[in-house]
Amino acid sequence: MTLANPSKLRGAEIVEMRITPIAIVDPPLLNAAGLHAPYALRTVLELVTKDNISGISEIPGNVQTNDALDEAKSIIIGQDPFQLNRLKKRLEEHFGQESADERGDAPWDQRKLVHIFSAVEVACLDIQGKVSGRPVVDLLGGKMRDRVPFAAYLFYKYEGVGGELGFDTDPNAQGWAKARQAQALSPEEIVAQAQAMCQEYGFQSIKLKGGALEPQREVDSMLALREAFGPEVPLRLDPNAIWKKETAIEAGRQLEGVLEYLEDPVRGQTAMAEVRKELNLPLATNMCTTSFEDIPSSIALGSEDIILSDHHFWGGLRSSMELARICDTFGRRLSMHSNSHLGISLAAMVHLGAALPTPPYPLDTHYPWQSDEVIVGGRISFEEGAVKVPDGPGLGVELDREALEKLHQNFLKCGLTYRNDEIEMQKKQPGWKFQATRW
Repeated sequence: MTLANPSKLRGAEIVEMRITPIAIVDPPLLNAAGLHAPYALRTVLELVTKDNISGISEIPGNVQTNDALDEAKSIIIGQDPFQLNRLKKRLEEHFGQESADERGDAPWDQRKLVHIFSAVEVACLDIQGKVSGRPVVDLLGGKMRDRVPFAAYLFYKYEGVGGELGFDTDPNAQGWAKARQAQALSPEEIVAQAQAMCQEYGFQSIKLKGGALEPQREVDSMLALREAFGPEVPLRLDPNAIWKKETAIEAGRQLEGVLEYLEDPVRGQTAMAEVRKELNLPLATNMCTTSFEDIPSSIALGSEDIILSDHHFWGGLRSSMELARICDTFGRRLSMHSNSHLGISLAAMVHLGAALPTPPYPLDTHYPWQSDEVIVGGRISFEEGAVKVPDGPGLGVELDREALEKLHQNFLKCGLTYRNDEIEMQKKQPGWKFQATRW
């Protein structure tokens, strides 16, 4: 890779913008909104300057977001990748400001502008790093840690690995490859899943995606995990805001002294604050406090102890650094939310996690559930549950164009244009409907 002379690039100009929707194999994982489809959608953005320096990013895939990115080309092409404030202002003027209410009731964020700008910002920071010869972490203020820890992310699931294999299994698989395809619907099966994942990746804390089964069964799974791993391994449970307040209080009391934190047991800041008062257990969220406009009421109500940032949903890496400072000011802790993703997003998360001034809780990641990759060199390695900060300039990862084309063909063949876990669940349970509050 050739780096341009920084003195010549004060007026760097974006001359090309490539938008590539891809589909990656995703197992049949259960959550409050239903069931994961055999493929998860992502979109890879590439910005290229007049000196042929390219910056890349990755965001959740959605046909509306892709169309909006295409519409934004007229705004982005011709701009200086160092002028992010100006770029953000122009995108806001064109698309209009979004409120937190536009997030939607589903567990994943459905806002459009935050996805667009986070994609543009990360790609521009990748360019800036390549121009200056510095990693993105340095552009965020510098490295506070060399490795960023992640948590094992467990799911209730049906048998199978997704993709063209559907629900088929490989009878010769061993270790995590075997556990990844296995059914996990009971506490015992969840423990087996956790043991295999932690053995493979070295994770030293564990999170279970709840909200999929009856609350007591999920509580029993957490108690089984505590018995299997002991008190030295922190545990978390995320019901995705699908419980009633009474259910959350009853379940939470059983888990006091067991969980490191309980994430989004109920929906909305007011309900979260009421549950928080009843429990001797920290509450976390990536659903009731999801934008800067939510923070004043969050502080006034006391709705959570921990905010799970996500640069895809908070408007980029720099905004996430701002959120970290606000959390420090008001006594909040920080962790990081995840969705099905590949190495570009993982690299961005690692740079952010390394730059945060206060050590975060180990971050969420779906990465063990994915088998595809779109970066040169293949999948990123974990050591003792952590990822080393990439050494190269920018994000420190590069596109594997052959892999990108293969995953783009997956997108064209699979027929999916947006995520809808309700439809997928109906294939297993006809008539099943998502409910914002179920138990």
